[in-house]
Amino acid sequence: MRNRFDVWAPKATTLSLMAGGADSAMSRGDDGWWAVDTQPAESGVTDYGYLVDGAETPIPDPRSRRQPDGVHGLSQTFDPGAYSWQDSSWVSPGLGGGVIYELHIGTFTPEGTFDAAIGKLDYLVELGIQHVELLPVNAFNGTHNWGYDGVLWFAVQETYGGPAGYQRFVDAAHQRGLGVIQDVVHNHLGPSGNYLGQFAPYLTEGKANTWGDSLNLDGPHSDEVRRYVLDNILMWFRDYHVDGLRLDAVHALHDERATHILEEFAAATDRCANELGKPLFLIAESDLNNPRLITSRATGGYGLAGQWSDDFHHAVHVNVTGETTGYYEDFDSVSALAKVMEDGFFHNGTYSSFRERGHGRPIDPAHITAHQLVVCTQNHDQIGNRAAGDRMGATVGYAQLAQAAVLNLAGPFTPMLFMGEEYAASTPWPFFTSHPEPELGKATAEGRLREFERMGWDADTVPNPQDPATFASAKLNWAEIETGDHSRLLDLYRRLIRLRRNTPDLMDPDFTAVSVKFSEPEKWLAIRRGGSVVVVNLADEERSIDVDASRVLLSTVPGETLEAGRLSLPARGSAILG
Repeated sequence: MRNRFDVWAPKATTLSLMAGGADSAMSRGDDGWWAVDTQPAESGVTDYGYLVDGAETPIPDPRSRRQPDGVHGLSQTFDPGAYSWQDSSWVSPGLGGGVIYELHIGTFTPEGTFDAAIGKLDYLVELGIQHVELLPVNAFNGTHNWGYDGVLWFAVQETYGGPAGYQRFVDAAHQRGLGVIQDVVHNHLGPSGNYLGQFAPYLTEGKANTWGDSLNLDGPHSDEVRRYVLDNILMWFRDYHVDGLRLDAVHALHDERATHILEEFAAATDRCANELGKPLFLIAESDLNNPRLITSRATGGYGLAGQWSDDFHHAVHVNVTGETTGYYEDFDSVSALAKVMEDGFFHNGTYSSFRERGHGRPIDPAHITAHQLVVCTQNHDQIGNRAAGDRMGATVGYAQLAQAAVLNLAGPFTPMLFMGEEYAASTPWPFFTSHPEPELGKATAEGRLREFERMGWDADTVPNPQDPATFASAKLNWAEIETGDHSRLLDLYRRLIRLRRNTPDLMDPDFTAVSVKFSEPEKWLAIRRGGSVVVVNLADEERSIDVDASRVLLSTVPGETLEAGRLSLPARGSAILG
């Protein structure tokens, strides 16, 4: 049993603990863990840090649970067991096709805190949401950013409300029947406030990914690094009652060991679920189109519950907006959308022009269900990585947004919405940062600008991520839900989610129960799901389509008619039939 202030620091020659204003010498064990020679007296909350190799300035604990003065300040003890949970009646449904709502705490409300977000939970319940997915909330340098530059994975960002605020949020969500999924980043650390390298070889030089050095998962001392990450995953489940985790960019978890870290994640999660007596799950963010991630461990897979399918997003985006540049090029057909609906992936061993090689492999419906693919028509990446951070509603109108909603919510997968999508929020979602270091802020802004200039974007359309106005522009304008097409679309989303939840055909996760017919020249497709049919007219003129159905359960554009098995849909109309 390790004491509170023990720290793994095999790279240190000397180490002392500064706690409560006093220094305490530490001794090293054979395993690279250091312990204080005399445990400091604790009375309530203790501020502390470590002096490595005679340094005069203490640095935070790699397992710090709280950073009240930011990631460069002292750590502070936090007792997660002190909170009195009120969610004993909450029963998680697991990842079972219910609607996920992705949100960013800092821009979801004007205040940008956990407590303010609690005030919007009833709205999400009325919308019909099953799980709230939070963008990363672990401690980062500055006051606001997307969350993917975190450096202390066990601490919750203070500007959002810290660890106690996070507990209140999860508890409040559960009391309203909402699950919570936390987005976590274990593939890299942010550029400021990362002191891990002074303690131990947490990172592997020479194996950089897009964002910096990779985590040391398979080199010398990697056993303890893996334990560090596994303990972090279990922390969210045990101390914060989180129901699921979304694992960021799993392709960047470089691991050549016989048991991949993702398999270890899944096994540890399953053990924890048995220990706690409730469902827990992991979702991988992956564009690898590799079914092994979500194939059971018993049949040679990693055993994750779910993974994202970018192909669905791309196919819907192209067919709804007409945009075909970059990685959208391969999806410029109704047949691409039809294939995704039936097979889950478009690239399942086919040639990818964007990658200039073959990509992906087929899904075996005998071992994988459609609910294991989490899909969306908008998310933080697909919006935020556009030059201006413009949402789909900036280029198309109500009818096309309604089509995207129908394809997402009436499809066979687990649908996810991005905050504000349900009412066509006019606020953008640009990339924003708040690096306190002027040189880092300047480099970030200039690098962002160069990236888009290389792709041919007008420099004037790229917001400065360091400008506070860029962050402010991303905050949702909740007054919009009461007006015009915003209100109209919100009503459609509510009806769609209710219809999905109450129609067994639309909740069926069996890939083999999905069949699609379509017309490339006439630009329509009909998705049969048991006794229900989802029909979408992607053309700019009326289409007449043969369907085996007797009644219209929902339509998005007035003017549809169903007579003698023939459906007439207005331009850009959609309907669900039974």
